[in-house]
Amino acid sequence: MIGVPMPNPRDSILANLNQQLEQYFGAGKPVQEIPAGVSGEKAAMFGTSHSNKLRVERDKLAPRMKELADAGKTVIEAAKEMGMETKRARLIARENDIKFPGPP
Repeated sequence: MIGVPMPNPRDSILANLNQQLEQYFGAGKPVQEIPAGVSGEKAAMFGTSHSNKLRVERDKLAPRMKELADAGKTVIEAAKEMGMETKRARLIARENDIKFPGPP
């Protein structure tokens, strides 16, 4: 409407948050303490189609890398055997929770 001041968006957000807090604690739910460094998010991955395509390609290489890790190869040896940079091998290992023996 013309001539009517717009409400402050911050006030409406705060009012909504306070209402949700009252509903949560009013239902008798306890406060949950999450330890430092723990979150539900993975390491800074963004949802672009290009990065998703690259991730799919890396996921195809993960089973072979897991085999090499189970065989006792280090990250550097596995990267050489697969013909890739060590940095990429470390990224694949981190994304797929692959643990290598020896120095990282």
